[in-house]
Amino acid sequence: MSTNEKEPAGQACGEACHPAASGVRKSHHSPEFKNGLTARLNRIEGQIRGVKGMIERDTYCDDVLNQLAAVQAALNSVGKLLLEGHMKSCIVERIEAGEHEVIDELLVTVGKLMK
Repeated sequence: MSTNEKEPAGQACGEACHPAASGVRKSHHSPEFKNGLTARLNRIEGQIRGVKGMIERDTYCDDVLNQLAAVQAALNSVGKLLLEGHMKSCIVERIEAGEHEVIDELLVTVGKLMK
């Protein structure tokens, strides 16, 4: 794990999670958090290109499947980091503001992540 992976999750989102004047919600990530996520996603992108190359080279299926499992685990890791930050900041803030419907929104999101 790099040092960026353990950035305080509360810095992942902030006041910007609430709808802006335009009605569009945006996250507020620190540059360090964004850089960490971008680095992880770049590695995942490279892994996916590697899997594509394995298929093109007729690599043994079990080896390809193992690489796909590694890609999925890496994606899940990115999702966990984002979810942690979202829950510790945006969700807490919205509940404190009386927006209890955010719990249903979160449950739908967690359901999608667990598919």
